[in-house]
Amino acid sequence: MKNIISIILFVISALLSAQSEKKLPLKNYFVTHLPDSLEETSGLDFFNGELFSFNDSGNSSELFKISPKTGKILKVYHPDIVNKDCEAITNDGQHIYMADFGNNLGTRQDLTIYKIKMEGDSLQSPIVKLPFYYPEQEDFSRNNRNTDFDAESIIYHKGKLHIFTKEWKSKNTTHYTIDPNNTEKQAAEKLESFPIGFVATDAAYYNGRLYIVGYTKSLRAFLYIFEENSDGLFFQGKNEKYTLGGVLTVGQIEGIAVDDSGIYLSGEKFKVPVKLIKQILYFIPATDL
Repeated sequence: MKNIISIILFVISALLSAQSEKKLPLKNYFVTHLPDSLEETSGLDFFNGELFSFNDSGNSSELFKISPKTGKILKVYHPDIVNKDCEAITNDGQHIYMADFGNNLGTRQDLTIYKIKMEGDSLQSPIVKLPFYYPEQEDFSRNNRNTDFDAESIIYHKGKLHIFTKEWKSKNTTHYTIDPNNTEKQAAEKLESFPIGFVATDAAYYNGRLYIVGYTKSLRAFLYIFEENSDGLFFQGKNEKYTLGGVLTVGQIEGIAVDDSGIYLSGEKFKVPVKLIKQILYFIPATDL
């Protein structure tokens, strides 16, 4: 009887989840394939109205300014850092923050965010390192894609850097903050968690809303939009979930940036034995949400 009840509850939960999801077929919003220099595009960010991207681990630390209309590379910047596993970028209007906090194995104890001042159209020295750690993490043994202390999402908001974890084990995401002016190794402050149901691969903030994208083990891509509350939290109130399509169709979505016009999404080159999906850029007009 207990097994039957469990099955019924699971089915009801699945039906309610399906009813609450809105469909947003990403294949309908194709803009272009990105240049080969951005095969492993791992994030997007608008800095003073211009769109930036970069590649993740195993690649150079180059920053690319790209056209949001054509995907063409407009300028390449060369910050003097080592890209161990940079997974996200954000900015405060004066500085670009490159987050080297990719941690698929769960073993890293050198998580760092690089604070890079931008003046005019040039990067400035020195580059400031912001080392941090998760005080809740006690086990640093190797757990490939089975750790809850990986991350690929960061935003700057109200004087803080906000990290949203990529939790392989629980499929949640946890909201942490760190102080961008503290250069000592600091403990990230845990604020809230949410059962997002997929691994979070990037985040953006715009006009009181937090946007998080990612995908599931079954290769389905999703977007969540959360409303910020009066306490500056995102997981306590209204949210909307969108299904974007299968990864084998739309690609492995790794980047998101938002402005008045809508949502920009990027996917890195994705190869399986029967198919190759090139690095890609999408745009969803705000009017379609």
